[in-house]
Amino acid sequence: MPNALLETTELTPRIASAVHADKDALLSGAHAAELRDLLEQRGVLVFPRIGFTDSEHIAFTRTLGTFAPERSGEEVYSVTLDSSVNRQAEYLKGSLFWHIDGTMNDVPIRASLLSSKVLAPTGGETEFCNTYAAYDDLADDDKRRLEQLRVMHSAWNTLFYYDPEPDHRTLRRMMAIGDRELPLVWTHRSGRKSLVLGCTARHVVDADFRESVNLLVRLRDWATGPQFVYRHTWSVGDLVIWDNTGTMHRARPYDPESGRLLHRTKLEGEEPFA
Repeated sequence: MPNALLETTELTPRIASAVHADKDALLSGAHAAELRDLLEQRGVLVFPRIGFTDSEHIAFTRTLGTFAPERSGEEVYSVTLDSSVNRQAEYLKGSLFWHIDGTMNDVPIRASLLSSKVLAPTGGETEFCNTYAAYDDLADDDKRRLEQLRVMHSAWNTLFYYDPEPDHRTLRRMMAIGDRELPLVWTHRSGRKSLVLGCTARHVVDADFRESVNLLVRLRDWATGPQFVYRHTWSVGDLVIWDNTGTMHRARPYDPESGRLLHRTKLEGEEPFA
């Protein structure tokens, strides 16, 4: 469908665009190259009420890059705090805080695609912030200092955000996931730079603890300021893609008993943190 139209609307000046296109054209891959470029530029793409089935969701994901199944082999992952649907629901409590997916991996996933199936009566929006733009707007002196720093990231650090007094067994299980030292500023192959922050960021390597916490919280506040943030209020059938290499995201609080459900697919990573 070479003549199929792709209409887009910027949702905020610094992040997120809505995409209006024919479903068949999207599934054919006719817009794939354009969408990949737009995703890198805008960070988040919203397809309002496109209404993909799971099989269409998977097929569309495959048009955009290399499909990344879950570790268990699942192609579609159920994002919900309902433990009867997802046995890892407890772990997903960390998704309520700003984060980048895959900080424990050599190569983080390129992007995630979420499709809304069941809404929470209140809350449950998803927020995204542009970590490219947040870096770009820093003062030059700040940039030069930050580019020299490295940060230890730990999956278990997220535990203390939602469970300040975890039992030892839970802590050991989370610690088994590992730790990873990453640059605070990610220099991408494109030449662009982004901040690597979020609730896995535990401390700045070789820094005083007080100074480390002060810096990481200051940068998180900066990167998640309103000028860099898009909040998506879900409708059933919406599909949202975000560039996991240039954004952070979080879910807004909602009732775990509400049945809120989104289905996720992922694209394999294409470059390591550097």
